[in-house]
Amino acid sequence: MSRIPLLTVETAADDAQPRLAAAEKANGFLPNLLGVLANAPAALEAYLTLGGINAKASLTLAERETVQITAAATHGCGFCVAGHTAIAIKKANLDTAAVEGLRTIAPLADLRLAAVQAMTLAVIRTRGAVSDEELAVFKAAGFTDASALEVVLGVSLATLCNFANNLGQPELNPQLEAYRWDKPHALAAE
Repeated sequence: MSRIPLLTVETAADDAQPRLAAAEKANGFLPNLLGVLANAPAALEAYLTLGGINAKASLTLAERETVQITAAATHGCGFCVAGHTAIAIKKANLDTAAVEGLRTIAPLADLRLAAVQAMTLAVIRTRGAVSDEELAVFKAAGFTDASALEVVLGVSLATLCNFANNLGQPELNPQLEAYRWDKPHALAAE
């Protein structure tokens, strides 16, 4: 059971209702994360706004989902791992091996995705103070300074939703059950 109430379009504050209604229409269901965030309409607005901005980044959808799943697994957020696994499979067309590597923070065969995964882990581990070598390795994979900043953007988005989920502890929506993740990574406990 969620520690923070799961609000709906009908029970949320007036300023949160249009955002929840739009999210429910876009997803076909209301993700419980949004029901938690609706308790603080400013947090809901921040999450949805930042998500929209992140979607405009130059990183591909697969690369953005690499950031999201890596961060969620690192932060121990099963809800976000499940939700982003669904997007990675259904929309970004990532193969099973890549998705499993992201969920377990294991090495990836795709060199670009591996570079994004490594940069995401470095950004989280160092709180953005990645080493010159880590940045050089990322750039050697074909990325730019802008790409590195977009990884920071993605980590920021992930941190907001991962921490909100970890605080609220909402149940996983039935629509995401096939993507359930119950294996927190070692870094999640640090």
